[in-house]
Order: sequence, then C-alpha cells, then structure tokens
Amino acid sequence: MDTGGVITGGTGPRTPRTAMDARLRALLAAAPPHPRRVVCLTEETTETLYRIGAGELVVGVSGFTVRPPEARRKPRISTFLAADAERILALRPDLVLGFSDLQAEIAADLGRRGVPVFLMNQRSVAEILQAVRVTAALVGRGEAGDALAGDLTAGLARVAEAAAALPRRPRAFFEEWPDPLISGIRWVSELLELAGADDVCAESRAAQAARGRIFAPEEVARRDPEVVVASWCGKKAVRARIAGRTGWERVRAVMDDQLYEVKSTIILQPGPAALTDGVAELAGIVAAVARGEKLPARRQGDLRSCASAG
Repeated sequence: MDTGGVITGGTGPRTPRTAMDARLRALLAAAPPHPRRVVCLTEETTETLYRIGAGELVVGVSGFTVRPPEARRKPRISTFLAADAERILALRPDLVLGFSDLQAEIAADLGRRGVPVFLMNQRSVAEILQAVRVTAALVGRGEAGDALAGDLTAGLARVAEAAAALPRRPRAFFEEWPDPLISGIRWVSELLELAGADDVCAESRAAQAARGRIFAPEEVARRDPEVVVASWCGKKAVRARIAGRTGWERVRAVMDDQLYEVKSTIILQPGPAALTDGVAELAGIVAAVARGEKLPARRQGDLRSCASAG
C-alpha cells in the first residue's frame, strides 16, 4: 500500500526514512570524523603530523618547537611544564596532544575545561614508533603513520648494520644533565647501543623518572667511559665542567679528549628527530671513537661534535 513515504509496521506508522536520514546527517555534522584542529604541547607530535602531510591540522605548538621550521609560525601556547589554557581554548582545538606524566596537570586542566586531550608517555624506541602510528591514526592518517614508522625503522636498521661493522664497541656515557649528574633516558641509551657503543649506565634506563638516572660523578668515573656525549636539555654543555670533575682526569674519555655534544632538540625529543638526525650523530661519534679518530669542535675549548664534522 502507498503510505506516502511513511514506514509502516508494528503498532503504526514510523518516521519517514528521508527525515531520519536528515536528522542523522545533522547529528554527524556536529564533529568531523577525525580531529581537524590539533594543539601539540611538545615538538615530536608536531613533527610527526608535518611528516605525514597533516601540518595544516596543527593550530598551536610548544614554544620550544624548532622542527619543522615552518611550524614556528603557528601560535605558541606552551612550554614543557606550563600552558596558556585560555589561549588554547581560543584556538578551538578538537584534540590536544601531550607527552609524559610531567604534563599530566596541563592535561587535567584542559580536560576539566572540556578539551579532548591525548597524553602519550613513550620512553623506548619501540614506543616512539608506536607513538608515531598513534598520532597519525588519531587524525585519520593511519596508513601514512605506518609508512613513516616503516621508514624510521629502516633507517635504524641501516644504523645497526653500520655499527656491526665497527672494529669494537667503545664504552659510552650519555650526560643529560650535569648537576645532579643524570644519564640518558631510555630511548637515548637504546640508540647509543644501536649505534655501536656500550652504555656504562644502561641499567638506569628502566627508570621512569629522571631521579632514577642520577649518578655520583665518581661512580661514572669508576665505570671509565671511553666517550662522553652531553646534551644538557636546552642548555649548552660546557667542556671544562665535564673534564674538570674531581677524579675525571683519569677517565679514558677525558684523557683521550673524546668529549662530545649533541643538541637536545634532535636527541631528547621522543619522536622522528631522535630516530633520524639524533641517532645519526650518535653513530658518527661512536664510529670515530671505535676507529681511534676524533671529530672536530666548532670552536677551541668547545665539546667536539658530529655536526661540526658535517
């Protein structure tokens, strides 16, 4: 029977299908299928989004962002430990991406204000690759995220292959902070070993917090690293301060002048930078030490640098 577009059955006529479709379309139009206005509280998610071709989604970045350079034109809304909540709200984000327990209070504050927040806590190389995939998937670019993670993994495989050909594995200490003396976070320690060195403080990388990676200077000296790589988390590392520690004049790295610096922007961000430029510099340093060579310093009295060699 012709019911004029009304669906019949049961106890009586139901809403016309065309009207129901219109209602559903209106409901679904309230939000896009995936976030389209993303605020990144740290650099690594920004770099990931740009590298998968989703840079246009980023509407706010950390004030410490340097990669990629074009992202620095975006509004800067945070440091690592603080964020301008009102400015973030004004950007109307449908996703805020943060990193680690150190940003938990920022995330909680934004969450109470109704902002969707996703907080990652990657500490290992494997978790960084997972974070790349998760970041891409959150904005509907899962295939691009898989492709980027695959490219990064292939690069790490090339680093490992080159390391296997080195004549030996030098003992290494990665110095993340000078006082208290803090060893490298887990992904840095893993990358150092992947590059062909043996991390003299490798047992500390299991610690979640930096306080679990504090060493007495005399203990590091006792372990006698053949190379020291410093990256003082946004602060220029000072050669005299490292070499001048009590008892360190007998440390092999100091005696052989194998003291290096890697910029924190490429090694202490748990994202693509560390797995590309960061590990490349570590590999260059380790290879030089393994072969009994020395890379240059930018200026006399500075720490040596793989970047200077390039």
